[in-house]
Amino acid sequence: MSTPLLICDDSNMARKQVARSLPDGWDVDISFATNGREAIELIKAGKGDVLLLDLNMPEMDGYQVLEAIVKEDLPTMVVVISGDIQPEAHQRVTSMGALDFIKKPVNKDKLTDILKAYGIFSTDEMSFEPIVNTVLEEKVSLTPMTEPVSPPEVIKEAECEFVELDADLRDCYQEIANVAMGQAGDLLARLLDVFVVLPIPNVNLIEVSELSMALSAVEEYESTSGICQGFIGAGISGEALLILNDSSFKDVASLMNYQYEVDESTELELLMDMANLLIGACLKGVSEQLDMTFSQGHPVVLGQHRKISELIATNSTKWKRTLAIEISYNIENYPIKCDLLLLFTETSMITLNNKIAYLLD
Repeated sequence: MSTPLLICDDSNMARKQVARSLPDGWDVDISFATNGREAIELIKAGKGDVLLLDLNMPEMDGYQVLEAIVKEDLPTMVVVISGDIQPEAHQRVTSMGALDFIKKPVNKDKLTDILKAYGIFSTDEMSFEPIVNTVLEEKVSLTPMTEPVSPPEVIKEAECEFVELDADLRDCYQEIANVAMGQAGDLLARLLDVFVVLPIPNVNLIEVSELSMALSAVEEYESTSGICQGFIGAGISGEALLILNDSSFKDVASLMNYQYEVDESTELELLMDMANLLIGACLKGVSEQLDMTFSQGHPVVLGQHRKISELIATNSTKWKRTLAIEISYNIENYPIKCDLLLLFTETSMITLNNKIAYLLD
């Protein structure tokens, strides 16, 4: 008899990756949920004897799903698969009833070992091919390019007028950012000895002049300080911006054991430390998933104690449009607000889309 298995993740790309990572020949009846509410309903309907659960989702996140499973005594065995790799995230989900934890992107051998260890899968259950209950979403249609990609600086603007960001592409970029964000958040959590609350990355293709509007999570009237760092790879270039609310400096200094005094040199040192950690880790996470490397330029101070619109004004004339990925890091129990913005040139999307096509294949 087939095992009812439920994959819950808000990312179409992630759901497909998990489905492809199931043990070969496992006799399972697979269903999909795009958020926690759908997952709970499908478990109640008998579709989730085994639940492979993401943590970072809209409407109802993974932690809330685990709470509901315990509260309602729902019959399911849960393995968490998440980009949030902080040690405390692992501890929290296992204390809430999850059997185990796997980091994204999911490793097929690791998933198989865990399923075997808990008696969820054995070779006795193997069949010719799995039974899929809910129809798999259509594959993202991204045709790999056959011609070599020119460097961004030599691609004419006219060639990029038709570059768009549809829902499937947005989902892919968001999932790649989610994994990279989790790696950076883990380093930040270890550095400050805190729990970092990770958001769902915000991905948009926007006019560069509208960057300040993209940073919707930054308080409109609070002054900020920022660092900018350029990066470039084969056919990809852009800038990373780290923006810290000025009210966060005192708490960050305390957590990093700085002897804090209200002076710009100390604050600049703190800002540089945060930028080196978060920008470096995020770019590394993105490059690893795309199987490429980025060369990073020297960090440049955008300004201190200024409004967000003033900080990014110098970037608004470089390109016409940008692929903007916004990540807002919050520290649990501390009023610390830090925004990381990855800005890719519009021409870079040609290469990025090509990379994603191979990633999905």
